[in-house]
Amino acid sequence: MKTVKGLALACHPGPTIAVTALVTAVAWSAGRSPAGCLLVAATILTGHLSIGWSNDAIDAARDTIVNRRDKPVVRGLVSRRTLAIGAGVMLVITVPVSLANGLAAGLVHLLFVACAWAYNLGLKSTVISWLPYAVAFGALPSFVTLGTAQVWAPWWATAAGALLGIGAHLANVVPDLADDLATGVRGWPQRLGSYARLLAPLPLALATGLLVIAPAGAIGVVGWIALAVVAALLVTIVLWRNAPFLVTIAIAAVSIITLVLRGDALI
Repeated sequence: MKTVKGLALACHPGPTIAVTALVTAVAWSAGRSPAGCLLVAATILTGHLSIGWSNDAIDAARDTIVNRRDKPVVRGLVSRRTLAIGAGVMLVITVPVSLANGLAAGLVHLLFVACAWAYNLGLKSTVISWLPYAVAFGALPSFVTLGTAQVWAPWWATAAGALLGIGAHLANVVPDLADDLATGVRGWPQRLGSYARLLAPLPLALATGLLVIAPAGAIGVVGWIALAVVAALLVTIVLWRNAPFLVTIAIAAVSIITLVLRGDALI
């Protein structure tokens, strides 16, 4: 049971559950059948398990140096070897599961997984650490549309996905800036330093704006509300420099809800 708990914590359950739920919700909104939505969930979940476990396996030595007690390897709940084996197994499983969505959709999802592994294996410590996130999340709308109607997602959905990815990268790294710098991780957010906290909401806000304004048709009441909420949150961050990081998370939530609501415009 200790190992199971360690595996559950090491998969980065927050992002894993959030991205799986988001992409599945977008697939449902775009018209995917219930069986198709389950396949989408299985695809994203297996891919993310391989990503999360590989991340903690690769970073185990660094996490131990800074005594990251939130990491199950440091707490002795699971071994680095077990995580590496689990990551490899899930990487193998996600290939046929991805391709079950169709060849094009499957390859797009495998691009997402490849970008995340490239980040884990070294790109996280470079100035282009944002690029795997942008490419991976930019590809997700096309994973949905190619698997549902064999068409590529519109440009605005791809751009919004890329912006969400960049915002997610910043939001994910900001809480760990000090530990990362102490162990030699010098990615884009680490080089930005304290400015990373202020920059994180901007790509998320731009993503929301694209999702509301770019699709054909009237913006609608919900769209205007989304824009007003994001504008108010941005003003809060500008005026209140010590605003809780939850304000940034709130902007991300508005972006995600907007993407789900615009799922019917993807195809």
